Amino acid sequence: MIKVYLAAFPMLYEGEDIEVRYSLFQDDIPIKKESIYLEYMKPAIVGLHSILTMLLKLEEYQEEEITIIINDASLYEIIKGCSTTQNGDVLKMASKMKKQLVKFKDLSFINVTKDKASLAKWKEILED
Repeated sequence: MIKVYLAAFPMLYEGEDIEVRYSLFQDDIPIKKESIYLEYMKPAIVGLHSILTMLLKLEEYQEEEITIIINDASLYEIIKGCSTTQNGDVLKMASKMKKQLVKFKDLSFINVTKDKASLAKWKEILED
């Protein structure tokens, strides 16, 4: 089983880099921890772009059970398909993401926003 703790940090000023930080575990053994810096993009699509970036990193694990752990309620709504956003950029990026999601055999997402213990663990794992 693959478990990924994922965070994306949008910058508020145009021209500043976006940071995507993740920690990858296989059967509870740490495999990789990395920060990726991307060019500026609108804050509304940073979370979706981080998922797309992560899916590219996970291509070699497509046949395995994968859980991606995030701390973003609005992103979780978009992933689950229950978001009511009318933002064109978000809808376009969500469509790209969903096309990538079907490539994975057993992929699930967990949002730790409301679970204090899980949120603390997520934060601890992703800190430098």
